[in-house]
Amino acid sequence: MANDRKGKDGPKWYEQKGKRPGARSGPVGEWTRATGRDKARFYQETERPARPVRPDRPVRPAQPMRPARPDMPPRPRYAEEPVWEPDLPRDNMLAGRNPIREALKSGRDMEKLLVARGDLSGSAREIIAIAKERRIVVQEVDRTRLDALAPGHQGMVAFASAFRYSTVEDMLARAKERDQPPFLVVLDGITDPHNLGAIIRSAECAGAHGVIVAERRAVGLTPAAVKASAGAVEYLPVARVGNIPRVIEQLKQQGVWLYAAVTEGERYDTCDLSGPVALVIGAEGEGLSRLVLEKCDHRVALPLQGRIGSLNASVAAGILLYEVLRHRQPKA
Repeated sequence: MANDRKGKDGPKWYEQKGKRPGARSGPVGEWTRATGRDKARFYQETERPARPVRPDRPVRPAQPMRPARPDMPPRPRYAEEPVWEPDLPRDNMLAGRNPIREALKSGRDMEKLLVARGDLSGSAREIIAIAKERRIVVQEVDRTRLDALAPGHQGMVAFASAFRYSTVEDMLARAKERDQPPFLVVLDGITDPHNLGAIIRSAECAGAHGVIVAERRAVGLTPAAVKASAGAVEYLPVARVGNIPRVIEQLKQQGVWLYAAVTEGERYDTCDLSGPVALVIGAEGEGLSRLVLEKCDHRVALPLQGRIGSLNASVAAGILLYEVLRHRQPKA
């Protein structure tokens, strides 16, 4: 600490005692072992000249503070969290603990349950337990986010599905009742409700027995998806599952062959798509996940002659659906 004080400010403590810094022996060894408080007292008693003012560097006058504009809102101290999901419209929103609890007890399907962070007291625990038992997505958010959605939320906001979900077992039973081999569509990571609605519409027109969607990181039966289906959800069951690879394994045990739609694979018009078939369609940007792709039996591709590297998910699904229909129809 003392070695940094060099210059013409006065003698140093080791110069006064005739000792160079770092020495450990000699007649002034007592000073070198002095405490820091004694050294600090030495520097306080030593006179130090005031810092000179340079005439060639004028002192900058203090700048007055800029007055705040009354028409400008105050700038937030942090980036605010988005308060709305575009795929979850307010028409199907439930606010308050009692409406959400009664809707869950009645068996109504839910897309998502938003809970205020840290508010897990009283009936909130019961509602969250019911939601998790029914495999409904539960997400903790800030209370300000719920305030923007519904003022009287009581710490909870839920979004109900626009239509009731079915099960994979019901789809297989539907195919058995019609005395037909199962014909299903599995969607992995489809997040656009218009794509989902268009795929459901094409699947119903092609004679499929059902559409399977993922529970997380995917769109469900929102009002936009139901509207895009043009009423097809009234006739075609849609199931929502938590694990797509596990469902693929279950379909394999039922004798269903899984065909993954990819950009590089066997041409769709050369594949044998007869018999029990399930088409696996992924999102346009990310495509199928690695595990889902490994679980599939075959990979089919559509030939692309232009410069665009992929087709719209609903368009690709429509082409493959009618290719399956062509194989399933009796030859004249």
